[in-house]
Formats: sequence, structure tokens, C-alpha cells
Amino acid sequence: MGDNLVPEPQATILDAVSNVVGDEATAEAIIANPSLAKDMHAHGEDAGMQDGCCGGHVGDGHACTCHEDGIAIKGVDEIGRATAEDVKEALHQVIDPELGIDVIDLGLVYGIEIDELGRAIITMTLTTPACPLTDLIEDECASTLAGLVEEFRIDWTWTPRWTVDKITPEGREQLAALGFNLDMMPRY
Repeated sequence: MGDNLVPEPQATILDAVSNVVGDEATAEAIIANPSLAKDMHAHGEDAGMQDGCCGGHVGDGHACTCHEDGIAIKGVDEIGRATAEDVKEALHQVIDPELGIDVIDLGLVYGIEIDELGRAIITMTLTTPACPLTDLIEDECASTLAGLVEEFRIDWTWTPRWTVDKITPEGREQLAALGFNLDMMPRY
């Protein structure tokens, strides 16, 4: 066991970066200066890097676009930054004040993008364009995303129009627990 009571880590960041770029010297240079990873990719010197990201989806450079649960997710794959998936998970805490269900399960979030500077851009809609609660939802997003991303912006959209069909199965269960019967609601 030795004199050290704290076990040594089994894998390091250097190991992870080495696995991606293919050699330890390049990995050390990238760890010392992470912007080199972008420069390598921009100049086509990333032959050793894995194709795509997000578990094998083909990406565009270091960014990748995945469609999970109908939400377009695009994020920059950099060590230490919040991902679009992190933002999506956090948005489960943003509750629509009228219905009491989070904006993800209501299907109000259409897309999440993390730009090169770590800023989140959220494409979102509301149940109706006349909804007076935009400021309240933006404030709730700001509280929820504080500390996760440096900045965020909500791009409000009305296309495609929100319908009850966009509600996730989890959201449907929550609404049913509140007494809503979505099967009896009109379809547009």
C-alpha cells in the first residue's frame, strides 16, 4: 500500500487527450495550450483524432449536433466547459409557472447550442405567443444557469408552433398527476 493514504488516480487528463490525438507529445502541448487543439483541427492535422463526437455522431469540427428528444443540441467539445447536455439537464429546473412542469418536459425547448466562448444559446417557445411570462422564465433560466455557463441567450421562436404533442412522456405523467387529461384536449 505504501506511505500514501490517498490512492493515485488510475487515468489522467493526459491519458485521455493522448488517446484522442494519438501521441503523448502532442497531448502535452494541447494540455499546456488548449487552443492548439482548435488550430490542429483547422489546419487538418487531426488525423489521429476520432471521427465525430457525442458517441459516434459525425460532427462539424469540434462541434456536434445530436437530436435527442426532439431538441437540437450543439456544443463545443472542450475540457472543463459546460455542454449542451449539461444545460438541458439544468433546464429541467425551470418550471412553467402556469402549468407547474419544467420547460424541457413541456417541449418548449427546441434547441441548445454552446458557442466557442462557452455561451449558451437556447431556442425556446411558449405555449402561446401571448404568454406574459417570458421575463419570468428568462429570470428563472438565469438563476438556473448561473455558474454553469458564463452567458446565455434565449432566442424566442414561434415556428414550429407549440402543441401538446411536444410534451415528453414524463411531462404527460406530471400533467396527469395534476389532473390534466391530454387525450381530451383539442388537436390543431
